[in-house]
Amino acid sequence: MLRLLAGQVESLWDEVLPASVRELPGDLARLDRVLADPALLAPIAEAWEVGSRGQGRPSIPMESFVRLMVVKQRTGWGYETLVREVSDSLHLRRFCLIGIDRPVPDGSTVRKLVRRLGAGVVEEMTRRVIGKAMRETRFRARAARVDSTVVEADIRYPSDAVLALQGARALAREGRKVARLLTREAVRVRDRSRALGRTVRAISRTLSRRTGEALEQVLVLNQQAGRIAARSAREARRLATQARASARGRGARRKLRAAAALERLADCCLKLVDQIDRRVRGSKITDRLVSISDPDARPIRKGKLGKPTEFGYVAQLCELTENTRPGARGLLLPAAHAIGNPAENRLLTQTAAELDRAGLRPKELVADGGFLPELTREAFPDLNPEQIQIASRHEPGSRRTRRRRARYRTGIEGRISHLKRGYGLRRSRLKGHTGMRTWTGWAILAYDLDTLAIRAH
Repeated sequence: MLRLLAGQVESLWDEVLPASVRELPGDLARLDRVLADPALLAPIAEAWEVGSRGQGRPSIPMESFVRLMVVKQRTGWGYETLVREVSDSLHLRRFCLIGIDRPVPDGSTVRKLVRRLGAGVVEEMTRRVIGKAMRETRFRARAARVDSTVVEADIRYPSDAVLALQGARALAREGRKVARLLTREAVRVRDRSRALGRTVRAISRTLSRRTGEALEQVLVLNQQAGRIAARSAREARRLATQARASARGRGARRKLRAAAALERLADCCLKLVDQIDRRVRGSKITDRLVSISDPDARPIRKGKLGKPTEFGYVAQLCELTENTRPGARGLLLPAAHAIGNPAENRLLTQTAAELDRAGLRPKELVADGGFLPELTREAFPDLNPEQIQIASRHEPGSRRTRRRRARYRTGIEGRISHLKRGYGLRRSRLKGHTGMRTWTGWAILAYDLDTLAIRAH
């Protein structure tokens, strides 16, 4: 059952607390005023299943859930740390609308709600915050800054054999779950992680020899790992077919969901097998898989000195400000994102559509040298060419100066700082552009000199 409001927070115990403890700090007080609007919870009610809104066990109050996620993003804590710290802090309890005599929701409960709601709910909440800011503060977007950054996935450096080991282990685990749902004898998905583990260790020993034949031997071992993973994937597909055929009567939906999840995992492993075969044949791999648990992550090369290759996604941020004075702050639109490493202008159409949806018409647009002038003007036909400022890739100065400036290219803040340092643009145009915050998962909400964000893992 859906619960939106948290109800009364104060109790008799609050009367014995000092006034300084009962009052929220300045930053939390400003966020509390923003989040107090009940209209911000409407996207959650719309996304909740109609049949379960008034039935079942009551959920935790969505007011408290949203505030818990705001605290999580501001501090960078994990779910368990978040629950522990909120339990021990009177200020955080009051901000999250959790009374002193009430328990804090369990970390697994918060994590499941994050997966259930999804990023679309937060994007709609972002739009409502922007509308609230425009109504209450009479915000007028005069300038827009657009840049892209890499959102790294939570994965370690991948290799084909290690991915095959992870895939076979996951197939065996999910296969056991599906087999428990079937009444008759089910197809067995063998756990071949021991054989794949021996293959991974053999690859490590081969690479340590550093001989000319090591590369060929590694390719042979990778091909062997691919064949082992393919056998597990074929068994998983047969088990999924058996589970789908037996989905009758009570528990049919559960069987169908389990079979669909097992088939998705098997398809992911078969894609890895094809990727290994392409590497052995020397064919080009255009859509490389780098994680079994996060199949949408891709390798992205941005040319950074300390980390030339990153694994994750590309997100494009657009910040709107009222003026170009120093320290100008504004609103961050829901980030545009895509799988892989798309060009800057490919995401710009999504950013332009988000501006149209919010009814915003900035008079100036500032972007870096990764944007092509012609495509940028096509995405914003209402702006004159003089109002679209695109920085040049060719920097003035000596070779030593260019090397020193290249150290700043470590993300979106570094790129905006690079814009401020020259880049061929007029200094007066970029004097007030101090850089944007990095998008870290869900969309970002910005309002009244503070940034609200909700992060999903």
